[in-house]
Amino acid sequence: MIAQKQQSKASLSFLDKIFKYTERGSNAKTEVIGGVTTFLTMAYIVFVNPAILSDAGMDKSALITVTILATAIGTLIFAFLGNAPFALAPGMGLNAFFTYSLVIGEGVHWTQALGVVFISGTIFLILAITGVRKYIADAIPKELSIASAAGIGLFLSFVGLKGMGVIVGNPDTLVALADFTPTVLIALFGLVLMGIFEVKKVKGGILISIIVTTVLSIVLGYVELPTSIISAPPSIAPVAFKLDILGALKFSLIGPIFSFMFIDMFDSLAFLISCCKQMGLEDKDGNIKGLSRMLYADVTSTLIGSMLGTSTVTTFGESAAGIAAGARTGLASVVTASLFLVTLLFTPLLGVVPSYAASPALVMVGVFMFSSIRQVDFNDSKIAVSAFVTVLLMPLTYSISIGLCFGFISYIIMHVVSKETEKISVTLWIIGALSVLNLMLS
Repeated sequence: MIAQKQQSKASLSFLDKIFKYTERGSNAKTEVIGGVTTFLTMAYIVFVNPAILSDAGMDKSALITVTILATAIGTLIFAFLGNAPFALAPGMGLNAFFTYSLVIGEGVHWTQALGVVFISGTIFLILAITGVRKYIADAIPKELSIASAAGIGLFLSFVGLKGMGVIVGNPDTLVALADFTPTVLIALFGLVLMGIFEVKKVKGGILISIIVTTVLSIVLGYVELPTSIISAPPSIAPVAFKLDILGALKFSLIGPIFSFMFIDMFDSLAFLISCCKQMGLEDKDGNIKGLSRMLYADVTSTLIGSMLGTSTVTTFGESAAGIAAGARTGLASVVTASLFLVTLLFTPLLGVVPSYAASPALVMVGVFMFSSIRQVDFNDSKIAVSAFVTVLLMPLTYSISIGLCFGFISYIIMHVVSKETEKISVTLWIIGALSVLNLMLS
């Protein structure tokens, strides 16, 4: 017994040397709880990402395995390189952009779309290494970054309602309310359930709702149970290493490449800085300790994800749940990644989840993202117009990149008209020119 206790202490000491959780005011138990909490709040990605990307013509079974692997690998990279309690996974919004804007909207083959993701990640990495990232980050108006998040949220909700079957196409009004079929009612029930769980602050509410609506679909006979519950995961061969990088090197894809990079860069930066300040990871000058390593982990995960066969892998906002539970180091991320790897054994169950059961998650994530719009100062007409144009045109054009382009252009025009050109940096002028070029080539 004494020998076992000594061995346990030695083991914990070894973990402490790697992750330094005692130094950050945490302990192994708290890190484990934080890691489990993060897993529960973001596990829905295993259902939702394959559902979205399969609409692009990719193999859904392979995507289940790829989503789990990309999430686990990215989270482990962050655990050891960044030593912070963040989890990474295919980004919500970016996966919808990949499928509905790039592949379906612009007719780009999914292999070329993966090439776009890889190129955007490569550029992000170069900008981070050379330090140019800071100049771009400083050049982008804060209001447009906020508006882009809100616009993506609205776009996600629109896609989610379509996936639920709640809205359908209409030749006269473009969209219309669909008939309330049994599956539509099940999807609406799932959405209401997610809303209730959110109000009650139930951890893993989105995941629980997806499971409940899937079980209900099975009971009512709309979904069939698999013949086995545990089995080897599906092969990733149908999508892995299929990216067409040369095919993505086109002038017409400059806009999407920049959009993927822009969204990944600014969402990651804003989220990491906010959470790291909350955890007290600032030096005396207000800089975040290890931020560069964290960004390298983020972009490295994007490159690996594109090779495996998924859209941009980025830092997941649901990591905040684990941080709120007390997680402070990469040990929590190791726990989260390990739990995702365990789900590989249960891929037959994951494959039975219908799209209408997963789609409500898009609406709820859209609500979370759109809530940021309250930070925009609508009393300033220059800001109000450019922010509104950005938010409105993302869902209406079914394209995040087009919404961003119009946002940048309108921001520049509003400030030129107001004779406040000093607020437009050289970098922003270049971005504006690229935006005009992208619209001309669209």
